[in-house]
Amino acid sequence: MADVIAPVTPASVAVVGAGTMGVGIAYVHAVAGSQVWLVEPGQARREAVRGILAEAAASGLKRGKLTADQAGRVETAIAMVGDATDLPRGMDLIVETVPELPDLKERVLRQLAALEPRILATNTSSISIDRLSSCALDPSRFLGMHYFNPVWSLPMVELVRGAATSDEAVALARAFAESTGKTTIVSRDVPGFATSRLDMLAAIEAIRMLEDGVASAEDIDKGQVVAFRHPVGPLKLCDIVGLDVRLDIALYLSSKLGDRFAPPKLLRDKVARGELGVKSGKGFFDWSDTRYFVSKDAGPRA
Repeated sequence: MADVIAPVTPASVAVVGAGTMGVGIAYVHAVAGSQVWLVEPGQARREAVRGILAEAAASGLKRGKLTADQAGRVETAIAMVGDATDLPRGMDLIVETVPELPDLKERVLRQLAALEPRILATNTSSISIDRLSSCALDPSRFLGMHYFNPVWSLPMVELVRGAATSDEAVALARAFAESTGKTTIVSRDVPGFATSRLDMLAAIEAIRMLEDGVASAEDIDKGQVVAFRHPVGPLKLCDIVGLDVRLDIALYLSSKLGDRFAPPKLLRDKVARGELGVKSGKGFFDWSDTRYFVSKDAGPRA
């Protein structure tokens, strides 16, 4: 990619997939001053997302995390569309945030590549960037941008470069991420990258401990929070991320790195029963009385 790296804000940014991660990514880029398109095929979900964004902006303003102008941009600078074909061509950045299913991601990325964005990124937390780069028209402009949940609170974006990713693409992706106030790290394209491997090992071991009756979910999490000063325990974090997401990542990492990442039966059973965590109202903990999980820094998220 030979063109000179230009200032990225204001920029045109599309986020494809309005799940928990996609909503958060759209939010931080709108707050940073970009014009944002958020792609979500489900009309009911689009309507729900409007409420989530409005509530998040109001909470951020009340907590002093946003200015009035920034809060207003959350509602005015995010255009909700039903299909990627509604996106403009030649956007500055497109971030794909669909579920962690390789075939689905490949199908969506091929469609997005045809729009010829300046940078095409995937928010995958585990799937090979080199595998997904085959969907890009120009793999030098493709990389992973792994945001962390909740996006509006956690100040990290992990940039994952594939074999074909150019230095210019990494530099521009870093500029996009840092324009939203994030800190970045760069990792090589290995299974689990630099963050998900450690995170998943802790999650899987905590689930095995619960399965084996070592302690209650409350006490397993309390041990991590109090003894090791983790901001949230591993089982509650699983609920926040989504147990279905955890299962998809565990299955992928176990296929690449072996049985230490094999998903415990308890995790499989909960997903099969639809106990997915916050988004379903029940996981390792009961969330039925909570419409949205509320972060201490910014506001509610789905």
